[in-house]
Amino acid sequence: MHIHAYEKLWLALSIVLILALIGTVTYGAVGPGVAMVADTQQTVDSGALDEDERFSEPRVEQVGENEYEAYVVAYQFAFEPSPIVVPANSTVTLHVTSRDVIHGFEVVGTNANTMIVPGEVSEITVETDEPAEYGIVCNEYCGAGHHVMEGKLHVVSQSEFENRGGDSA
Repeated sequence: MHIHAYEKLWLALSIVLILALIGTVTYGAVGPGVAMVADTQQTVDSGALDEDERFSEPRVEQVGENEYEAYVVAYQFAFEPSPIVVPANSTVTLHVTSRDVIHGFEVVGTNANTMIVPGEVSEITVETDEPAEYGIVCNEYCGAGHHVMEGKLHVVSQSEFENRGGDSA
C-alpha cells in the first residue's frame, strides 16, 4: 500500500496536534498553582452560618506574627465584612463561604480567585505588600443584582490596622 507524501505529512501533523492538545489539557489540570477541590475540605451548614463560630461574625484575626485569617460570607448581593481590612507586609488566609447561591470571589489585580459554593469553605492565601485598595468582585452569575456585587480589600499600614483595633469592620 502506497501512501502519498502529502498524506503522510497531514497524518503526522494531525498526530502532533492531538498530542499537543492532550499535553495542554494535562498541564492546565496539574500545572503550577492549580489545585482541585478535595473531598476532605471543610464544610459548613449554609443555612446556619450564624451558629458557626467561624462565620457568625465575619472578621479578620491575627493567628501568628504577620499572619492573619479572614472569615468572609458572600450572599446576594454583597460580601461581609466590607471592607476587609488587613495590614501590609502580611500573609492573609481568606476563608470564604456562601449563605445562599454559588458566587465567585476575585481580588481584582491579583491572582486570588475562587468559586464559593454554599456548604463549602473556600480558602485563598494572599501575600500583602504595600498599603493599597483592591476591589473584590463576584465573577459567577448569582442573580439579578450580580452586577452590583462587589467589596473592598484594604491593605493598610500596621499602625493604622492596630488603631482600628485589628478589626475589619
